Amino acid sequence: MQLYELIKRKRDKGRLSDEEIEELVSAYTAGRVPDYQMAAMLMAIFFRGMTGEETAALCMAMMNSGDVLDLSDIPGAKVDKHSTGGVGDKVSLIVAPLVAACGVRVPMVSGRSLGHTGGTLDKLESIPGFATDLSVTQFRKNVAEVGLCVMGQTKRMCPADRKLYALRDVTATVDSVPLIAASIMSKKLAEGVDGLVLDVKTGSGAFMSRTADARKLARAMIAIGVQLGRKCVALVTDMSEPLGAAVGNSVEVVEAIEALKGRWRSDLAEVTLALGDEMLLMAGLANSPAHARRLLMKALSRGLGLERFRQMVRAQGGDERVVDDYGRLPQPAHRIAVRSATAGFVRSIDALGVGLLGVRLGIGRESLDARVDHSAGFVFRKKVGEKVVRDEVIAEVQGADEARVREVASRLRAHVVVGPAAPRGNGMVIARLDDNKNHGRRPASLR
Repeated sequence: MQLYELIKRKRDKGRLSDEEIEELVSAYTAGRVPDYQMAAMLMAIFFRGMTGEETAALCMAMMNSGDVLDLSDIPGAKVDKHSTGGVGDKVSLIVAPLVAACGVRVPMVSGRSLGHTGGTLDKLESIPGFATDLSVTQFRKNVAEVGLCVMGQTKRMCPADRKLYALRDVTATVDSVPLIAASIMSKKLAEGVDGLVLDVKTGSGAFMSRTADARKLARAMIAIGVQLGRKCVALVTDMSEPLGAAVGNSVEVVEAIEALKGRWRSDLAEVTLALGDEMLLMAGLANSPAHARRLLMKALSRGLGLERFRQMVRAQGGDERVVDDYGRLPQPAHRIAVRSATAGFVRSIDALGVGLLGVRLGIGRESLDARVDHSAGFVFRKKVGEKVVRDEVIAEVQGADEARVREVASRLRAHVVVGPAAPRGNGMVIARLDDNKNHGRRPASLR
């Protein structure tokens, strides 16, 4: 492999073959390609993009750089859901047990907080004893017996992605659609799933703040799924304000449990049920969106999703009593109410601003080795479009560090806009994309 020639070809808008991409990824993972040359290749890709075929080959090479789970011996369709990240996004904690209660197998390899967005693993680890560092054997056992399992990426899964992402992070090449798509899909397809439902966020709290960019990423990931023989559907959903009422770790676990008890905010319900519909349809357990919705509502009203959540917690070593006693979750030492300075209607709540304040509060990590504060969080008492009176509580800020709680509470009001008129409401699901959107054509070049 003449790496200089590959870099030059990509720099000059040329294409790389499947074999060249596979050899490049393999050599870099093994340490035979220096960082400076791979950084040059990443920058060439950043500016010149990749074709759909190149992106799929990159995904395949990263996926095959480590262990790929085979769940074919476990009966039933295996379908996962992935979110590109948001603020207050606890959907996985609700939709996974809910669709599992309907008969879908949900093998879920999740991540931790990244930047201003929360992490599913951090949220679940706020449950005392809950283990996310599982062996593949335990993961398979839980998927087979409970119907779902949520664990972290093992060291042997997609090592190429882990190494490439670290290099992208320090070379300003993170924001590249083909590189993002290949990274996400390599980890998800390594789970051994039959299909994947994608929740691609757009808005101030999303990595893809522009809807056009979110659609582009969705199409790129769907194209990969199709070329690698997996079912794939994407919903583009709104992340211009925090999803639901809670932002944090233990507070989002509480909101998720409340949702499984049938008590949830309409925006959270809309997104969760729309994704659940797609998962049931993809698994072949529903013959129409209306049929899927009836199955989900039946599982919800009968408490079957809640019971499946309880079983998941028990199977992963957690204290299942948190389902009935929230006091067993980490409790904050300090709480401060944030009140509205004026009367009117909530016009906006800046999700990005809230997410960044959350990192400062301890919900996320300011450095790689930082520990999260599982008790830290926001609970919004008012959402966009709701009426407020002067001095009414808009939100509560909580956490273990009094100084940080006070600092964040004093800054939060600037991210909540109250005006004289209510904003026009829009639906949470902006678009639905599937492989039919390609109309059988070769995917266009991705930049």
